[in-house]
Amino acid sequence: MPLPRSIAVIDIGKTNAKVVLIDSASRQQVAARSTPNTVKREGLYPHADVERLWDFLVASLGKLHEEHEIEGISITTHGATAALMAGDRLAMPVLDYEHPGPDETGAAYAEARPDFAESLSPRLPNGLNLGAQIFWQSRTFVSAFARVTTVLTYPQYWAWRLTGVMASEVTSLGCHTDLWAPQRSDFSSLVTEQGWRGLFPEVRPAASVLGTVLPDVAAATGLPADTPVTCGIHDSNASLLPHLGAHEAPFTILSTGTWAIAMTVGGDTGGLDPARDSLANVDAYGRPVPTARFMGGREFDMLAPGAVEPSAGDIERVIAGDVQALPSFMPGVGPFPGLQGRWTVEPETLTPAERTAAVSLYLALMTETCLGLCGLGREIIIEGPLARNALFGQALARLTGVKVSISGDSTGTSLGASMLFGGAMSGGSGRPIAPLDHTGFDVYAERWRARLR
Repeated sequence: MPLPRSIAVIDIGKTNAKVVLIDSASRQQVAARSTPNTVKREGLYPHADVERLWDFLVASLGKLHEEHEIEGISITTHGATAALMAGDRLAMPVLDYEHPGPDETGAAYAEARPDFAESLSPRLPNGLNLGAQIFWQSRTFVSAFARVTTVLTYPQYWAWRLTGVMASEVTSLGCHTDLWAPQRSDFSSLVTEQGWRGLFPEVRPAASVLGTVLPDVAAATGLPADTPVTCGIHDSNASLLPHLGAHEAPFTILSTGTWAIAMTVGGDTGGLDPARDSLANVDAYGRPVPTARFMGGREFDMLAPGAVEPSAGDIERVIAGDVQALPSFMPGVGPFPGLQGRWTVEPETLTPAERTAAVSLYLALMTETCLGLCGLGREIIIEGPLARNALFGQALARLTGVKVSISGDSTGTSLGASMLFGGAMSGGSGRPIAPLDHTGFDVYAERWRARLR
């Protein structure tokens, strides 16, 4: 099919949902609409407000089409989420992965889940392992689960709502779910032994066109009835897609948002440590990609509310004064899941700019630690919100000693998702960042590491 010119990307992140319009010729964002991705607290458990999101998506597609004439729709979402369907309805709500409910069946799940050597997926808290979610739902809500006919990973749920076609896809199946065996490109032993294999529809490539919009979607949005919709992709892998084949391997993509996720293409999975939130994601071509991560965006928002761009003087005071944040402020995840986050000073004594500087340096040190697990590429490309944090990028360049650059894609995921329709790879290295020029930073970094030892 011809490459659509105006591609609407549905991008559902854990914090915000967006519809972003990408011009496929220029690879530039043309327009965007966004809304908070709220969690509903009533009912069986905390869950995604899928009907509010659907109303937002339909309204946004209609408005963007009116203004720019949408020619194709692509989809990307956060991971660790699935819709359990009973025919053409939800059998139960779409579980919020931060809900601790799956820990209730944690002991039994530990016996059932596959070994790390098979899944390359570590045991994570709450519902961060999608397999743990389904296991808990199957045992806690027995009658509701008995009605389940299909399990749809999250991008494919929205693709189904748009097209009526159900599919599975490897990037969502392969992101710390316990459901996929990356080395053999098949469902894991957990899926077989729990009798879930028949619940998953046919695996389709992320870049396949599932179909065109349903008649009621066309009527509600004004879109042509032949508007094509892709199968969809996990958001971290959407960030990765423009760079595959565009850099000499190994190289590292740092995808940022709620999470900071380091993925080293062409890296070795041998250094992964399941106890430290490192794992293998699966790229759009089904290949394992060594990955390590922490909740960098969430921690930044917690630790530096009202962030202010630090001056050289602010940075000097933080480094000279040994002002440090130490992991982890989000328990159970990241490379230090068992540590309790703390400061070396009372953070209330810091100005907003000084706090921003200290937290930016903390995120760089955490990222360097992650790279010790998933492997350091010849270069690092930063995607998403942290690409706008100059001090973070400068500190990371100083810590790693490799080329660090920032991507031109401000959303971190939308460009990659739009490329599911095809077109030349565009993963240039972007704007390079000079390493932090501060003689005291090396000692500062060593003190941070020493405190953790």
